[in-house]
Amino acid sequence: MKVLGEEFHIYPDDNQEDLIGYSKQKALKFKEDIRVFSDDSKSHEILKIKARGVLDIWSQSYDFTDSNTGENIGGIQRQGGKSLLQDSYSLYDSNNQKYGEIKEDSMMNALIRRFVPFAKLAFPQKFTLSCPGHSPIYFTQKINPIIQKLMVEIPPENQLDRRVILGAAMIVIAIEGKQGVGLPFFS
Repeated sequence: MKVLGEEFHIYPDDNQEDLIGYSKQKALKFKEDIRVFSDDSKSHEILKIKARGVLDIWSQSYDFTDSNTGENIGGIQRQGGKSLLQDSYSLYDSNNQKYGEIKEDSMMNALIRRFVPFAKLAFPQKFTLSCPGHSPIYFTQKINPIIQKLMVEIPPENQLDRRVILGAAMIVIAIEGKQGVGLPFFS
């Protein structure tokens, strides 16, 4: 459950000028229902992300739906057991078949972030999205105490659906952005 609303910004590069995804979650939500927009004016909705379950515990799954067509384009599932020490997610297609994985950068950095107060300031979270036949995509958390920011580095030759990448990035920043605030394992 979210007590306070949160803002999420996703950028394609380190200069943080060209926003490619924006979301603002409402407060007091028991079931995640995230709307992703092309910018912070919220004039063009790109994607709907809905949690399958009510509470975000261990292995929650999230479905991605194209806001314009209503098409199910797959989703993401947090791997609860694996995520205790190093965050891990599975990407699945519209038929619920796993085809990719997102993993936190290193076990050592992950442990430091979990157990050392304010370590995220020195060791921002980094993730790699890997899918067979595609170049890896990198997610890097940008430190901002008010707005959750994430940089997504997509190699030009990677042809993975950009809506799926955006949905995965939004879930990673929404869930992992809560870590390091006193509840390291229950985010």
